[in-house]
Amino acid sequence: MTMTATVACAESAPTAATTPTRKRWTVAEVEALFALPFNDMLFRAQQVHREHFDPNAVQRSTLLSIKTGGCSEDCGYCSQSARYDTGLEKETLLPLNEVLENARAAKAKGSTRFCMGAAWRGPKEKDLAPVLDMVREVKAMGLETCVTLGMLKDGQAEQLKEAGLDYYNHNIDTSPEFYGQIITTHTLQDRLDTLEKVRDAGINVCCGGIVGLGETKKSRAALIAELANMNPPPDSVPINNLVQIEGTPLGSAEAIDPFDFVRVIAAARITMPESYVRLSAGRQELGDGFQALCFMAGANSIFYGERLLTTDNPDADADDKLFARLGLKSI
Repeated sequence: MTMTATVACAESAPTAATTPTRKRWTVAEVEALFALPFNDMLFRAQQVHREHFDPNAVQRSTLLSIKTGGCSEDCGYCSQSARYDTGLEKETLLPLNEVLENARAAKAKGSTRFCMGAAWRGPKEKDLAPVLDMVREVKAMGLETCVTLGMLKDGQAEQLKEAGLDYYNHNIDTSPEFYGQIITTHTLQDRLDTLEKVRDAGINVCCGGIVGLGETKKSRAALIAELANMNPPPDSVPINNLVQIEGTPLGSAEAIDPFDFVRVIAAARITMPESYVRLSAGRQELGDGFQALCFMAGANSIFYGERLLTTDNPDADADDKLFARLGLKSI
């Protein structure tokens, strides 16, 4: 995958007579964003956000685990790895009717995108066939469709596209330099190769990362730079706040300062002005106040519902109340 792409600089505004200045974000430039006074960084992020989005509109997605546990990979944060004793039982793929029941419930509660996740290194053809049926049926309900199935083989992205898939989620998790300390059973390049297959098939890319893994601030800056310099940047960028799960290597990781988490959201907004920035796992741990700061920093998408694969999430009623308090509307 070619990583020499350029992205629109946040300050550049296209006019009829000029082409926007484009640049490649360096790690040092993202570090400089992090070094800004907190209020200055949020102000800059809010300015960028308002140039491209309604500042009071938030997209809601629902995430369902369609196949839980038993994954062969060793991602150090993940309760679904078969290598760790987290008390999670391995389950088989959910039947189609159960998935559709969940999708109908999600739509009734206001979600516009339905995401389905399976704990695989990557789907075998026998695994993919029932997922294609799920995508078709959920799409027929009028919902946007998204799946996260691990690494794809040649031809699988095209099958998903034909079934009506709108988004494929495949996070790069952390910076290139820190990646091997979190995952050893595959490489960052393996993930980038899958993202290339997804783009080539004409599917929207959903790709972000996790903070709170024990990474340095420079590593966080490198994660944001890696995402922003993709060609093009991801359509949707989930930023996850690590939920420490007992039994995983990162079960006792020190929690990130919530203000630093907000800075990561702001940096994602400034460097990827046209992407949806999703406030993802770990929202419950942030509380309402810091979630509000994340929305001010440019987050304009959330996962909606009580569960995110295997971790808790604020319930729908709590989100409705928070949206009402902040004057936010769902899209």
